Amino acid sequence: MKKIAVLLLVVLSALSTPVFAKEQTVVLISLDGFRWDYIEKHQAKNLAKIAKAGVRAERMIPVYPTKTFPNHISIITGLQPANHGIIDNKFCDRNRKECYSMGKGRNDSTWLNGTPLWNLAEMQGVKAATYFWPESDARFNGRTPSYFYHYSQHSDYQRRVDQIVDWLSLPKSQRPRFIAAYFSLVDSMGHDFGPNAQQTFDAVQKMDALIAQLDARLAELKDLNINLVLVSDHGMSQVDPKQTIEINSLGLSEDDFVIKNSYTRVQLYKKPESQIAILEAKKHLAEQAKGRYSVLDKNTLASRGIKFGARDADIIIETTAPKTFSFEGESDYLGTHGYAYTQEMGALFIAKGPAFKQNTSIDEFPNLDVYPTIAKVLGLKILSPVDGDGKSLESALAQ
Repeated sequence: MKKIAVLLLVVLSALSTPVFAKEQTVVLISLDGFRWDYIEKHQAKNLAKIAKAGVRAERMIPVYPTKTFPNHISIITGLQPANHGIIDNKFCDRNRKECYSMGKGRNDSTWLNGTPLWNLAEMQGVKAATYFWPESDARFNGRTPSYFYHYSQHSDYQRRVDQIVDWLSLPKSQRPRFIAAYFSLVDSMGHDFGPNAQQTFDAVQKMDALIAQLDARLAELKDLNINLVLVSDHGMSQVDPKQTIEINSLGLSEDDFVIKNSYTRVQLYKKPESQIAILEAKKHLAEQAKGRYSVLDKNTLASRGIKFGARDADIIIETTAPKTFSFEGESDYLGTHGYAYTQEMGALFIAKGPAFKQNTSIDEFPNLDVYPTIAKVLGLKILSPVDGDGKSLESALAQ
């Protein structure tokens, strides 16, 4: 009996031991609009070296729609947009009788659901910091990270890298073990000039140098077991302004609908006072399509995670690259995202550090699996149901 008791204690001890014997730190960096193939396409030699020293996915699959805010909130909460609430960069809510636009959670966090990684960490005694991650200044569940910044377009990129290093140089009692930061340059150049342009190449080069600098400086903090995780929210497709679809030419009336144009798709919310029949409006739009766009049916939307709640439009029409929607006139940009998933919408994923294998390639995987994986690396318990289980990234972990 004594031997059995000792054996039981050993088993229980093993079960309670953290997956990673040493306390880990995670620095999560988002490079907005950094398509999965930009490393080769735009010769990001430093990122290639970082990837070889760690794990790189063939592609990371964004949630639908492939827009910035839905995907950043999905990565950081592990939830589908239908569950975290941010179903597009802009949308309306019938119950609230108002519409959302990017960053609105700063002043009204009731738009948002879920437990972002910075909250999950703080709730379990791990300090967290964020630098411009979308909606990271909102009070999810009534709280913010220990350290954060309100978004400002005047904050330069070098300052963000310096701040990350400064946070990690704090005394242990003040030092965050989870940091999330955001860089928008590659996305901005991709929109303005297209994914194939010299300006986008230059933006990739700038970020490549900056991340290399960050990686080198993190390596000097030898005792912190820092894991650098690089992600993007989506890819980028070339736009042909000559193929712009003018919304005003489709016979829709703003007396009948609140119209939200996301450029790759248009959301139509029937106004309460309108007498228009939704089925007739869909039929009319289908007749006007002429192969330029699709009127999405419920089965298609449900397969993409739509739950048909108060925030989902009555009608959604969607196009494919290189076409976009505009209220009138040609689109004034040459690249965009937000289309249904194709390889061009694929995102970046690289992870390097003691928690991850070296020189390892993995298949494409859904971005919802980032949340449970980082939670595991940090030794955090997931406190509420999420939509990712982390299984697709198990082969990337060193233990």
